[in-house]
Amino acid sequence: MALARSYVLAAELAIKQHSDAAWVAADRALAAARCSGIPVAVGEASRQLDIAMRRSGRSTAAVHLLTKEAADLDAARDHTGAVRTTLLLTGAYSAATSRDRTTALSLLEEAEQETSRHPAVPGLFTMEATRTQVDAYRISLLNALGTPDRAVEVAARLNVDRMPTAERRARAWTDVARMWNALGDSKQTFAALRRVEQEAPQEVRRPALRTLTAGLLYGPTRIEGLREFADRTGALVA
Repeated sequence: MALARSYVLAAELAIKQHSDAAWVAADRALAAARCSGIPVAVGEASRQLDIAMRRSGRSTAAVHLLTKEAADLDAARDHTGAVRTTLLLTGAYSAATSRDRTTALSLLEEAEQETSRHPAVPGLFTMEATRTQVDAYRISLLNALGTPDRAVEVAARLNVDRMPTAERRARAWTDVARMWNALGDSKQTFAALRRVEQEAPQEVRRPALRTLTAGLLYGPTRIEGLREFADRTGALVA
């Protein structure tokens, strides 16, 4: 379990840095997790491998990996059911990135049904199986599918503060920022970026968010505080 978790953390770091080492770390994490026989470890390692595959353009294979792993878990038990839910959510997003709308929404709805059957289970690695998490993923999916307008209602009810880690809260606000940006609302986009910074300052310095900030800075809408934000996050030279 400890070895698998160490490799999972290494994979997460490599993924954030867009490093090819993510493949190696995620593959070793999954091997160690399967040796442990612990569903949480297997689920989290599978998720990291899925992300590495997705980012290399193999979204279809990534979805197949997670749906297979999910099918092997006993959904009737709370803990394994929660792990299964996290696999379904990640698989749904991978399907959405390849514009497979039917699969993405089907997996998302299945995950939502699972959360209604089981109580929230603590002790998962980096994400939780809750209705709040399903809503956060729904926003991600709708953004990826090119229908951010359908995410506005979801964002309005999303209680980001209920998420237990700064990383997940920052990710949720990132998706809200992308939603508003796609809809052309610069002020709401900036407000969401500020929330990302409050949760995890390093996240707004990542290339994608620096580019988003630069787009706001040089856009038609004047926003108070944006230039200072762009300066301290490195977006002025993005």
